[in-house]
Amino acid sequence: MGIEILYRALCLIGGYCFGLFQTAYIIGKMHHIDIREYGSGNSGTTNALRVLGKRVGAAVLLGDVLKCIAACLIARIVFNHLNPDCTILMVIYTGFGVVLGHIFPFYMHFNGGKGVASIAGVIISLLDYRIMVICLLEFAIVVAITRYVSLGSILLMVVLVASYSIFVFVDPEFYHIGGEYRIESIIVLALLGALSIFMHRKNIGRLLHGEENKLGQKKPVNS
Repeated sequence: MGIEILYRALCLIGGYCFGLFQTAYIIGKMHHIDIREYGSGNSGTTNALRVLGKRVGAAVLLGDVLKCIAACLIARIVFNHLNPDCTILMVIYTGFGVVLGHIFPFYMHFNGGKGVASIAGVIISLLDYRIMVICLLEFAIVVAITRYVSLGSILLMVVLVASYSIFVFVDPEFYHIGGEYRIESIIVLALLGALSIFMHRKNIGRLLHGEENKLGQKKPVNS
């Protein structure tokens, strides 16, 4: 049991280190600005898109997704050799660590992004095309209809946890996950989703009051 606790801790810590690569902040500095001083003050894809344009927004999205995929890939390779039954669980722990590092980077006074792009990396790292398609459709449809990226992101967390919870029990062989790890994997993924939704609490308030910014709408500087 002790070694398994160590595995979980190492996955969280290793993932956190990958999450410290703050793409929006780094690219912002290349443009001679601190992205946290503009727009929403968030070091993430949506704010980079609003402040620096589509190309930078795409680069930030790609960077934040890839850092999570890279960390989760390492975890998958390592645990496929150590204990295949818990591989997907350790991938989720690693992804959780990446998101924590992205949201709470110690060298930026724990003020990073909201972790949605990195969670997209977690979704890809599950290697389940069904969940990828479901999550992509949900996000695309919600944003296309409402123009609210935040609403699409919030609902994405619900859809992710729900779809994984169903598939991990309906088709456990797909994940090669041991029965003792299934509930834990759902709990960790649910905590990840809850954290992301919590980080959108201000967006939720603005959505309820009809004050949320829509996609394509410029956000006032320093607002």
